[in-house]
Amino acid sequence: MQCLRFVVALGLLLGTWAHVNVLRPECDSPEAEEAAVAAQNYLNSQHSHGYKYALNRIEDIKIISKPDGDNIYVMEIDLLETDCHVLDPTPISNCTVRPKVQTAVEGDCDVVLKNISGALTVTAFKCKTEESREDICLGCPTLLSLNNTDALNFVQASLGTFNRIIKNLTFSLLEVGRMSSQVVSGGPIYLAEYVVVEANCTGDVCEPLHDATATRGICSARGLDSKHTIDCKMFPNLITVVDSNSTAPVAPAVHVHTGNLSPGHGLRHHKLTALHDPLSLLSAESAESAEVVPVAPAPAANISQAAPVADAAHAANAANSADAAPATDSASDSSNSMQHHGILFKRDVAAVIPDTPAAKAAPVPLVPVCPGRVRIFD
Repeated sequence: MQCLRFVVALGLLLGTWAHVNVLRPECDSPEAEEAAVAAQNYLNSQHSHGYKYALNRIEDIKIISKPDGDNIYVMEIDLLETDCHVLDPTPISNCTVRPKVQTAVEGDCDVVLKNISGALTVTAFKCKTEESREDICLGCPTLLSLNNTDALNFVQASLGTFNRIIKNLTFSLLEVGRMSSQVVSGGPIYLAEYVVVEANCTGDVCEPLHDATATRGICSARGLDSKHTIDCKMFPNLITVVDSNSTAPVAPAVHVHTGNLSPGHGLRHHKLTALHDPLSLLSAESAESAEVVPVAPAPAANISQAAPVADAAHAANAANSADAAPATDSASDSSNSMQHHGILFKRDVAAVIPDTPAAKAAPVPLVPVCPGRVRIFD
């Protein structure tokens, strides 16, 4: 009876394994790079405040092949905040990542993508955004909260200066991007970055324009309320969104903040959208973590697909080979490596017969090459 139960269980495992395959490509492979760039662009499109984020490193990637031919990518990527606002049409490849001394902001994201007929689509993500304060120096700018009253007064004072300088147009505050203070020889000063939008004024009352033709730009100011410098750059070719009837362009979906209001009260930077479709994310991770390769006798011709071993001696050799190679999760591998009546290998560890010609001709690395290279800084 025990033998029968084992055969049935083994058959179920074989059936599940035959329909789902988990691959572990290198983190710097072209396939991983393509998926990571697609994830980066999608996350930026969902980020409606603050600045664009650039890919810094691919931490991990798994590809789950489904019976219907679709592939699911489960990735972990690191992103860094750039100086390009989300309204800025500048390609992310031309945006500058903020150095650490300016308080770099990092995004750590788990992303699930589907590859359907060659098209990559993000189906779920989970992001954590935080500051990197490792290289903050004495005298470096210190980030202030986005609703700091004194800093917001400085923003309004510098915007008033800009409106007095320009002709024919008046601008209102659209969004505060960053505010910081710095101690210089003359004492503390403010530094601020904020987005402005063309406004329609009646007397002293100005209302920001919401249509796509309204001029928008980003301003950088430095100094004090009474004495400061300001530089504003207008966005030349804002990408507009067309409504479902394709009859009229509408402005990009960025919330307008007026007066002394600012999003994320108490926060010092704009966070990436934190979570999207958590059930899809969990189901993809569960599909990967539950996947195992049963070790059972099979013809030599099927070694590359099923990775079987002929008997217990060969199984022990394969297990010893896996133990000799470096592993990223030794505790997990050891807990899943052996069971009574058979040996189970995790999908991301390849089991081969060391004495077969196929194994000698095409060795399979036991440990995926991850994480990938650091593009900007650790």
